[in-house]
Amino acid sequence: MKRTLSRGILVTAVSTLAITLSACGGSDEGSESTSSGSAGSSSSSAEESEAMPMSDAPFGAACSQVPTEGEGSVEGMSDDPVATAASNNPILSTLVTAVTEAELGDTLNSTDDITVLAPANPAFEAVPADALNGLLADKAALTTVLTHHVIPGRLTPEELAGTHTTLNNDEVTIEGSGEDFTIAMDGTVVGMEASVICGNVQTANATVYVIDQVLKPAGM
Repeated sequence: MKRTLSRGILVTAVSTLAITLSACGGSDEGSESTSSGSAGSSSSSAEESEAMPMSDAPFGAACSQVPTEGEGSVEGMSDDPVATAASNNPILSTLVTAVTEAELGDTLNSTDDITVLAPANPAFEAVPADALNGLLADKAALTTVLTHHVIPGRLTPEELAGTHTTLNNDEVTIEGSGEDFTIAMDGTVVGMEASVICGNVQTANATVYVIDQVLKPAGM
C-alpha cells in the first residue's frame, strides 16, 4: 500500500511540474516537449498500475467496516498472528469467542502460512440461537467447525477458487474469480450461499477472507 501511495505522489508531482513548465515556457516546442513528457509519464504510470496484481490489497464491501487505524486496522493486523489480529477487529468478535471456547487461539497463532475463512458477526447471528449456544458448549463439534474454516497455505485471490483440503481433513469448494467468491448453500450451516465480503486481509501468519456465513463441515 505504501508503494502505491508513493507512486501516486510521484505521478502528481510530475503532472504539476509539467503544468508549471507549460505555463512559464513561451515556445510551442517547449509546450510540445512538456506535453509529450507528461503523456509519457501518465502512460508509464497506467502501465505500471495495470501490471500490479490485484492481490496486493484487501477487497470487498465489508472492508469499510474494518477500523482505519489501530491494531484492528488492516495495517495493524498485518504484524500480529491471526487469532490475535482477529481479537482486535470488531467485526470478528463472535469468531474470537468461538476460537477461545475451542481453545484454538494458540494453534492458529503458531501455525505458519494458512488461509482463514473468517465468519463475520452477522454470519453467527444467522445461526439460530439454540443451535449456536449448543455449538459453543460442545468443544469437539466447535473445533470441527472452526478447523473446517482453515486451509493450509496462504491463498492469493488468484488461487482461492477451487476445492481445498482444510485443517479438519475435509474439503471446502470456493467458486468465483477476481473479487467475487462464493461457497454453495449446501456448504453452510443455515443453507444460504456464503460470500467473501472482505478478502485478502494479511496477518503475520495468515491470509484472511471474511465471509458472511458459517461453513458446515462434511457429515454435520
